[in-house]
Amino acid sequence: MSEDKHKTEISNEETSHTPPPRRTKKKIRKLPFIIIIVVIAFAILIGYAVHGYNSGIQYAKNHGKTLKKHKFNGASKNDGKITIMVLGADKEQGGISRTDSIMIAQYDYIHKKMKMMSVMRDIYADIPGHGKHKINSAYSIGGPELLRQTLKKNLDIDPEYYAILDFTGFEKMIDELEPNGVPIDVEKNMSANIGVSLKKGEHKLNGKELLGYARFRHDAEGDFGRVRRQQQVMQTLKKQLVSPGTLPKLPKVAGILRGYLNTNMPDSALIQSGMNFGLRGDKDVESKTLPLQNTYQDYQSPTDGSALQIDKATNKKAAKKFLDN
Repeated sequence: MSEDKHKTEISNEETSHTPPPRRTKKKIRKLPFIIIIVVIAFAILIGYAVHGYNSGIQYAKNHGKTLKKHKFNGASKNDGKITIMVLGADKEQGGISRTDSIMIAQYDYIHKKMKMMSVMRDIYADIPGHGKHKINSAYSIGGPELLRQTLKKNLDIDPEYYAILDFTGFEKMIDELEPNGVPIDVEKNMSANIGVSLKKGEHKLNGKELLGYARFRHDAEGDFGRVRRQQQVMQTLKKQLVSPGTLPKLPKVAGILRGYLNTNMPDSALIQSGMNFGLRGDKDVESKTLPLQNTYQDYQSPTDGSALQIDKATNKKAAKKFLDN
């Protein structure tokens, strides 16, 4: 009798733990509807992003922006990193365009690290086939390819891609991203040769003002101060781009940027890099400036005026360590 009773209790226990079959059927019936809703929501999101991106590109075309392709022989290293020579360029005058800033941006897909290295435009350099001049003269003489060769020869930096953003595109991108201005702590009163007048203190700067802040160099620091402010602006924009309030604007901002960005990077690499950049959240971008402190001296060039004569061996080693580590 006790054995039969024990079997009955086990049977009742198993029965009590078996989920009702009706609930399972209801869940199965609901599953297709949930999948359909997710697919529709995803499609709407993709459609919104594509529409915003295309409208940004069309905006650049409507404002007369056409992109000129350049020869560039940067070799892909297949090392899990992408290295880009990023240039800020003035409008062409008489067929010649100048670069006001030279940066080397690198993203490491394996270790999820982003780096930004500024190269001072006043470095006195050997420009292949053209003698010695300030390093930014290479761009005016032979475009991004000659500048790549010059970076390789003088600093052992060999970027895979180039990206040239003209200043008008920068202004338009900022005004679309933050119509009320980007918050910046302006370190001093500024006005000389930047087209705007800025006052010291915390301000929200529109595109033209932010560009002027990044380009100012008429003080005792000269190009060193400008490079430092350019890095400050880049760090600030990085935070603005990944903030929740700006996320809905990003597709159009990306379209405007692409419409004004002259680059040999394929769109797939641009999208992948942009997504990885966004997913980093508030992580800092590592930065460095060349030449290093105490590795240069002021030099008065007979053709280019005031320049920087650098210790090439030390700066080559520093560039390699920064980008290869």
